[in-house]
Amino acid sequence: MNYEEFKDNAIQDIKDTLTDRGLTVEADIRHVDKLNDGYDAVTIRPENSSIGVNVNLNQLYEAYSNGHEYDDCIEHAADLAENGLKNAPAYDVDKLNDYSQMKDKLSMEVVSSERNAEMLANVPHEDMEDMSVVYRFMLGGNDKDGISSILITNELLDQYGVTPEQLHKDALENAPELRPAVIKGMTEVMVEMMGKDQAEMMGFTSVPKDEPMFVATTPDKVQGAGVLAYQDFMDQAAERLGGDFFVLPSSIHEVLLVKDDGNFGRKELENMVKEVNATQVAPEDKLTDSVYHYDSKAHVFELAEKFESREKEVDIDSVDKGSVLADLKAKKDEIAKKPKKDAINKGAKSKGDVAL
Repeated sequence: MNYEEFKDNAIQDIKDTLTDRGLTVEADIRHVDKLNDGYDAVTIRPENSSIGVNVNLNQLYEAYSNGHEYDDCIEHAADLAENGLKNAPAYDVDKLNDYSQMKDKLSMEVVSSERNAEMLANVPHEDMEDMSVVYRFMLGGNDKDGISSILITNELLDQYGVTPEQLHKDALENAPELRPAVIKGMTEVMVEMMGKDQAEMMGFTSVPKDEPMFVATTPDKVQGAGVLAYQDFMDQAAERLGGDFFVLPSSIHEVLLVKDDGNFGRKELENMVKEVNATQVAPEDKLTDSVYHYDSKAHVFELAEKFESREKEVDIDSVDKGSVLADLKAKKDEIAKKPKKDAINKGAKSKGDVAL
C-alpha cells in the first residue's frame, strides 16, 4: 500500500474505530505547519466542535512501512486520538475567537527562515537576519509538540481583523510579561543540571567572577530562543555580560551568549555551532548554523560576519583619514622649513599681483 492509499484508508478506519468505542467524532486530513518540518495529519474533533487533536500520518505510515500491521497502526492512532480528546484542556471557544481577550497570551518565537520557508508563506512574521519571528497564543502547559499553543496564521489574523504590525506591537508588549527572558551563567546552569553534590564532585563549587558564557531562555525552556526578539533583551544581556557579545543558537529552546572579549573568534564559534547542531541537536529543535553579534554601543544585532565587515570598514576609514592628516602635516612642515627670504619675496609678488 503506497502512502496515498494508506492516507485515504486511514482517515475512515480511525474514525470507524473511535465510533466503535462510543465516540462521535468528525475527521479530516490537513497539513500541519510545524517548526522546521510540517506533516500530514488526521484531525479528530468531537462532533460540532472546532477543537480537536492531530494524529501524525507520516509517522503512522513510517511504522507501517517498517513492518507493523496496518490494523495495529490504526488502533494506535485511535488510542492517541482518544487520549488526546479526553486529556485536552477545556478551551473557551468564544475567547479563542476574540483577539482582545487572546492578545495577552501572545508569545514570540524565532525560527530558521530557510528551513521554514513553506510555513512562513502562511503565517505573519518579522525578519531577523536569517531568522524569522513568529507568534503563538500560549494556552497553558509545556508541550513541545504545540498542543498547548496555537500558531497564528495569516488566515486567523484576517479573521480577527488585525494587521501584522499590530500583532507584532502587541507581542512585544505581552510576550516578555507572559514568558520573561531568563539569563543564567553557564556554571549556574551546569549546577542545576547535575545537582549540587555532583557539581561539587566535578569542581563546580562557585560561580566564576568573570563568567564567559551565559544561557538565555524562558522559564519553561520551550521555544525560549524567542527572547532574542524581545525589545529590551539585547541591552539587558549586554549589561549582564558587560558589553558586546556573540549569540550562538543552541536550539529553538535556548541560545548561548558569549562575551566578545577576544577569547573567541567568529570562525571558531561557527565551527562549534555547526558541530553541535550536527551531532547533538534534534532536527526539529535546530535553529540555524549562524553566529550573531550584538554591538552594545551602536545597539546593532547582526550576523557576526556582518559585524566583522563593518569593523574592517571602520578601520580602513580610520587609516585613510590618518593618511590625509599625515600628508597635510607633512606639507605644513615642508613650508615651515623654507627660507624666510623666499617666503617674503613670494609674499611681495603676491601683493603686487593683487594691486594690478
